[in-house]
Amino acid sequence: MLQEFKKFVLRGNVVDLAVGVIIGAAFGKIVSSLIEDVITPLLLKPTLEAAHLDKLEDLKAFGAVKYGVFLSALINFIIVAFILFLILKGISAAQKRLSLEKAAEPATPAPPPADVQLLTEIRDLLAKK
Repeated sequence: MLQEFKKFVLRGNVVDLAVGVIIGAAFGKIVSSLIEDVITPLLLKPTLEAAHLDKLEDLKAFGAVKYGVFLSALINFIIVAFILFLILKGISAAQKRLSLEKAAEPATPAPPPADVQLLTEIRDLLAKK
């Protein structure tokens, strides 16, 4: 059972998934910092100052509805979705380029198996006699 578990964990898909999750978490932190530390101060500063607030998350309606948190999550989602779109578009273009390069290369026929080569040699020797 330990060998099966080791085989499962070391499969390419599991390792790729783990790397993707770790990079995704780091990317999420980068996007959150971009929103909280760059976009909010630059674009939303006048709105926040008019409301006498420091952070987007502090925006509230009717005293309890924290629509600032929702706006922050929405901006975060839009940025992540757009960046993922650009990444996937780049990967797709690279895959198309690679497939076009492979299609342009002439296909070399595989050599026949050893038994077929041997039978061909025997046939040729018999034909000479």
